[in-house]
Amino acid sequence: MRIGITCYPTYGGSGIVATELGLELAHRGHEVHFISYANPIRLDPDTPGVFYHEVEVSTYPLFLYPPYSLALASRMAEVAERHQLDLLHVHYAIPHSISALLAQQMITSRRLPFVTTLHGTDITLVGADRSYFPITKFSIERSDGVTTISEYMRQRTINFFGVQGSIEVIHNFVNCSLYKPDPEAQSRRSDKALASSTGRKRILHISNFRPVKRVLDCIQVLGRVREQVDAELFLAGDGPERGPAERLAHELNVDKYVRFLGKQDHMERLIPRMHALHLPSEMEAFGLAALEAMACGVPPVATRTGGVPDLIDHGVNGFMEPVGDTDAQAKTLINLLTDNALFGQVSAAARHTAESRFCSDLIIPKYERYYADVCNQAGS
Repeated sequence: MRIGITCYPTYGGSGIVATELGLELAHRGHEVHFISYANPIRLDPDTPGVFYHEVEVSTYPLFLYPPYSLALASRMAEVAERHQLDLLHVHYAIPHSISALLAQQMITSRRLPFVTTLHGTDITLVGADRSYFPITKFSIERSDGVTTISEYMRQRTINFFGVQGSIEVIHNFVNCSLYKPDPEAQSRRSDKALASSTGRKRILHISNFRPVKRVLDCIQVLGRVREQVDAELFLAGDGPERGPAERLAHELNVDKYVRFLGKQDHMERLIPRMHALHLPSEMEAFGLAALEAMACGVPPVATRTGGVPDLIDHGVNGFMEPVGDTDAQAKTLINLLTDNALFGQVSAAARHTAESRFCSDLIIPKYERYYADVCNQAGS
């Protein structure tokens, strides 16, 4: 099958999932064409079966804002015609699904179906904006197929937009051969790659540092954890909350135990060195960072919100605490980092969950079957 994929190429769950999906599909023999304004973060364009098509947006004095959605639609139609794509798969509703709809209408020789995958903030934030609500609802209802990443997101979309038609839940996935435990790296007392030369326990946070990710809670929790555990915090990512987090770390006098790593392209190398993942988000549509950590045998301490319960069974393969309850999150991390038996049990269960429910070998075939169903319906 020849598939066109459009996503935001920046750091964020939707772009990462879309890129990993395209790579997995290419490995399974499909021809995958990425269409975006920049090369997606995790995309290696030299991968066999993968092609990248850049969307160029011209700027004219007449345009106060460059019309990216129109340029994207034109590029989608051009790539679809030139490479005889069977289907477009767009990630994040606005503006990608509207651009796909325009591209579909531009192609008159045949019907080009498109699938929209809803990832979270395209519904909970962008779609909830009154100015975008009608067009978001319209784009969902006009898609030939709609998927989302958790049962929470499916229900939220149906209830909020009152959309007609079915929404398929296809969970996020992880490459269990790439993301795997490394006990030696985890137990190593000195790790030059992390500028860490002590035997401290390592806590990791991964996000785009937006307020919804509650990065400041990570700093607060570290302060409490350090009262009982010699621990340090590694923050992978960047965004608007980095400055406030740096200031708070200084105010709490834990700044020398906090490492800002910036954006990381190879999380599979970083995560196995950690002892816990802290994900205190106000909202998570699924929790991809938690899944990647679980595949590496790194227990997640997350918040009970959104689609996280689809992934974590509290006390078994990870932990969920209330949003904003930094005392409870700190207590859980302390227990996890000081009880070797508990750590071993949760670590093993986390890896088992990833292997048995969320490995790419289990999830990618669901997308393949869904694509086939959508294409058959479009051709009937």
